[in-house]
Amino acid sequence: MEYQNIKLIKEGHIAIMSINRPEAMNALSTGTAREILAALEEMELDDDVFAAVFTGEGDKAFCVGADLKERKTMTREEMKRQRALFVRAFTAVAEFPKPLVAVVNGFALGGGCEFALGCDFIIASEKASFGLPEVGLAIIPGGGGTQLMPRVIGRSRAKELIFTGRRISAQDAYKLGLVNYVVPPEQLMEKTIQVMREIVKNGPVALRQAKRSINLGVELELNTALALEAECYNVCLATEDRDEGLLAFNEKRKPVYKGR
Repeated sequence: MEYQNIKLIKEGHIAIMSINRPEAMNALSTGTAREILAALEEMELDDDVFAAVFTGEGDKAFCVGADLKERKTMTREEMKRQRALFVRAFTAVAEFPKPLVAVVNGFALGGGCEFALGCDFIIASEKASFGLPEVGLAIIPGGGGTQLMPRVIGRSRAKELIFTGRRISAQDAYKLGLVNYVVPPEQLMEKTIQVMREIVKNGPVALRQAKRSINLGVELELNTALALEAECYNVCLATEDRDEGLLAFNEKRKPVYKGR
């Protein structure tokens, strides 16, 4: 598929999906949401992609949320249809089965912050900032923010950020546990690729099952969660990659995983 609003490239087993609307601060338009859904499906179905990056083009913004210039021209019915599309896009990011890392190079506001929260973890530039300012527009975060933010930083801190609509710096986000790394802007992609290479050297089936076990199990009662973990482990046990991993260990070489 040819994309107009995003870029999708591959580097080895790593896919990099970038919102490509820097002139609009990578705001989320109808067309962009459709292309994000298409790209996520393309990356999921590509067995050669073990893990993916979600970022934004330029150095100003990861994504500043909905494109309000587009929205002001829409009828109420058109806005309802767009809203349903946006929910699908946010859900697809949160439910993407392979490791998905957000790389935030500037503003991650509103829906942009929610996209980042929906990823497995965040690597941020020192210039990045985060916020869920929706209450200032008399609405609430609607892309998962009220559910994801409390799970990442805790209920009371999430309430404060959402109730005030406050924007926080990358360093403050790091202190809250919202982001995993904060690096100088010129080192952002270098750090990202370093981390991603550490991920994709591992078995892709194991990566997917580890993500499934964590995401589904974290809110479960412990005995049920442990049963889920055992189920995910057994999926890995029956793969060719498991055999390759043991063989490579015994032969003192790097394994060559194929996702089977």
